[in-house]
Amino acid sequence: MAALQRTQMCSAGTAVGTVRHRTGPTWVTVFLIYSGWLCLLTKAQMKIPPETVQKWANSLSEQLNAVASKYSGAALLQKKLKDVEPIIRIEDVDGTALVQEFSDEIEKMLGSKMKSVKRLADTAEDADLYHEFNSTLQFDYFNSMLINTMDEEGNYIELGGEFPLEENEHFNNLHVNTLMSDIQVPTNVYNKDPDILNGVYMSEALNDVFISNFQKDPTLTWQFFGSSTGFFRLYPGIKWTPDSNGVVAFDCRNRNWYIQAATSPKDIIIVVDVSGSMKGLKLTIAKHTINTILDTLGENDFVNIIAYTDYVRYVEPCFKGTLVQADLDNREHFKLLVEELQVKGEGKVKKAMKESFRVLNEATVNGQGSLCNQAIMLITDGAMEDFQSVFEEFNWPDKKVVRVFTYLIGRDMTFADNVKWIACNNKGYYTHINTLADVQENVMEYLHVLSRPMVINHDHDIIWTEAYMDSVLFNSMAQSLLLMTTVAMPVFSKKKETLSHGILLGVVGTDVPLLEVMMLAPRYKLGAHGYAFLITNNGYILAHPDLRPLYKDGKKLKPKPNYNSVDLSEAEWEDTEEILRTAMVKGETGTLTLDVRSAVDKGKRPFFLKNDYFYTTINETPFSFGMVLTRGHGEYMFFGNVSVEEGLHDLQQPDLTIADGWTYCETDIDPHHRKLTQLQAVVRYLTGKEPDLECDEILLQQTLFDAVVTAPLEAYWTALMLTGNGVEDGMETAFLGTRSGLMRVTRYSGIERRQGKKFLTKADKENLFTVDHFPIWYRMAAENKPGQFLYYVPDDDVNKGDS
Repeated sequence: MAALQRTQMCSAGTAVGTVRHRTGPTWVTVFLIYSGWLCLLTKAQMKIPPETVQKWANSLSEQLNAVASKYSGAALLQKKLKDVEPIIRIEDVDGTALVQEFSDEIEKMLGSKMKSVKRLADTAEDADLYHEFNSTLQFDYFNSMLINTMDEEGNYIELGGEFPLEENEHFNNLHVNTLMSDIQVPTNVYNKDPDILNGVYMSEALNDVFISNFQKDPTLTWQFFGSSTGFFRLYPGIKWTPDSNGVVAFDCRNRNWYIQAATSPKDIIIVVDVSGSMKGLKLTIAKHTINTILDTLGENDFVNIIAYTDYVRYVEPCFKGTLVQADLDNREHFKLLVEELQVKGEGKVKKAMKESFRVLNEATVNGQGSLCNQAIMLITDGAMEDFQSVFEEFNWPDKKVVRVFTYLIGRDMTFADNVKWIACNNKGYYTHINTLADVQENVMEYLHVLSRPMVINHDHDIIWTEAYMDSVLFNSMAQSLLLMTTVAMPVFSKKKETLSHGILLGVVGTDVPLLEVMMLAPRYKLGAHGYAFLITNNGYILAHPDLRPLYKDGKKLKPKPNYNSVDLSEAEWEDTEEILRTAMVKGETGTLTLDVRSAVDKGKRPFFLKNDYFYTTINETPFSFGMVLTRGHGEYMFFGNVSVEEGLHDLQQPDLTIADGWTYCETDIDPHHRKLTQLQAVVRYLTGKEPDLECDEILLQQTLFDAVVTAPLEAYWTALMLTGNGVEDGMETAFLGTRSGLMRVTRYSGIERRQGKKFLTKADKENLFTVDHFPIWYRMAAENKPGQFLYYVPDDDVNKGDS
């Protein structure tokens, strides 16, 4: 049981407490529960006067307060704070100015990533411009599957030369080569195909730019070039691990960043033939084709699926006559419905095409959908009827506004000319899909067609993806599921002889961990209950403290289904009229005040808070940034001055730690600093050993002040353990925390005697200062009445029956 007393410094951000292993309810409810238990126990034996029960409760209260006061040292801390009051300065927090300050920092950081990607795109296009295709080219590149592989005679195999790898903290402790990139080729692509060899040879020019980018911006992570021919150049180079069958299924052309960069937003109607002739393998191939098309769509696209025989039906009747956003939820829903399709009757494509044109036309007229590309995907084993009149009526008067792509399913080529005619006369593309293995490559062809206008116009639009966890990219024991976004840009051919053909060479990009973005809004500036969040222009959350993308499957952490399509309204549910969401989606700047109920301690404890929301757009990106300040503690910050010498002495005491997940000093810029903890970095900076470290001077000032003010507690707790009588049985830990992320912890008993073995250890995230939140006990103490102890039962071994 942790007894926490809110002292005068709580408004400035300090909580102190003690832990005993005699657990109990909160201070507010302890007497009700305890008294009720007494009455039930004695009801059949005797009647106890209420005065007696009150007397017992008062006695228990006095004893609890006496123990908490003695072992927490709260009175001593209050006295120390009173002594330093003259040097404390309290300032109001200007939320409007602060949100702009944070957004400017984020814009600067993301702008740096975009410049890196632009340099890669320019280099790749110039390299292709001066490269002449050589069909007999022989080129021995580093294949990431084969590197460092030797044959039986001890010689490196072809494409598998010596490629030095070293563990690197910046890249999730994976073994990488920061001096060069290497090449990944999917298993279904021949790694010595002339197109592959010429593309790899041409893109060797990117190596120097990868390294240069990393030197200019050491916070960069993975940089890459995904080629339209299928190979993937990745920096830094790694050893690629295949699956258990030795297969590398990863194809860069299927990744969301590639598809979004290669095409503009689009409206797609998928029309599938489910007549009797489509039975068996044909239907299986058709279903796989639909699912593959769905996988090429993102949240900026809109879609619907129509199945036809001699009549037309929507696979989802609720979506009849409209287009729906192709987010992950809707795509997965469509896939489930597609699996239920069955064949019967005769195929009449004319009605289905009429309905498709009608839906797309209405979307354009009503300003709905993507308001960009429109296409119909026809999946059939043949078209027999007179269908030309449909296109004459709906598509040709407006110079072929809607592209039509056709996929002929099965070996029968009887109606191939008809199916090809439909595509070629409607600015589309015809493909023949004979087997399941043909689906992937043939579906991808439509992306190249849709990219042609961009290529011809040289529209180098930079795109940002939604949040995702790239657990596919590195199948390794060291892999870390990390929420990130990718910034990418298309690469076009600038050769005069192919300029009018619109040739897409590929896509370049880099990954941006969202944790790094959100660390630009430091926790200490937001207060005990404050937080920051980031959303896309579709209203989906990129980063939010209430976004929990992982779940436990046994001992493993796995991504939740649809983790990256969580809407802001689901996290900020108190905004019932969606005022906040609407304003942020529109890219507006403003404020909003809401009365909210905030749950902590895994939903067991509610807070009733008044929150001020501040929000603004991040220029040159599709993102909006928001932050929350809570009335009371969130409205103020305090500042105190102490000398560096005095603060350093107290900062280096063994009972003191600082939040290692916070950025007191930036340790990720210089590789030599990456092994330093935050406390080590702070000490080395303040002692002049690492003057080049970039540190948060305001946070350091607060941390030094807190170290000095709380120093007497360490001596007090130590003295208690050294007294003749020692510490009472059952007292386990004394601790305190401050707004600067500083903690002091003294263990009154060894781990073998403690029942709360996890409490305040690294595994106890809920009770530590993290990037996401302040500790539960800190937040609860901050809302407690001044001068009154709070009794809190931590979620620990002792409460799970493990001890």
